[in-house]
Amino acid sequence: MNIQSVAERFSPIVLSIVRIMTALLLLQHPLSKFFGWPIAGRTVELWSLYWIAGALELVLGALLLVGFYTRTVAFILSGELAFAYFLGHAPRGVFPQGNGGEAAVLFCFIFLYFACAGGGPLSLDVVWKKR
Repeated sequence: MNIQSVAERFSPIVLSIVRIMTALLLLQHPLSKFFGWPIAGRTVELWSLYWIAGALELVLGALLLVGFYTRTVAFILSGELAFAYFLGHAPRGVFPQGNGGEAAVLFCFIFLYFACAGGGPLSLDVVWKKR
């Protein structure tokens, strides 16, 4: 058994694991904005741009976590994170390392990948499709 065959065998499961972990990492942001958990974040004013972004991340992050409508959810999140980067980080400088936008860029492209690849075998999409 070589590394190629092992990688091919486990890549669908790893796709699901990466989706779940990415969703958990994303969910930290709205949870800290709205509930002060796992750490207290900056409070946001109702219906502000940060509140809307947090609401999107909370609802869509939960859907991504369970893998429900993964491609659509990931596409929307990819756009939201691109928007967040260009609105919130890019005005502070050209390079993501300098403007604090590394996470936004990385999330954006990971979500774009999920929009193309789907949620993997450990998702509600698979359960829904079987019905």
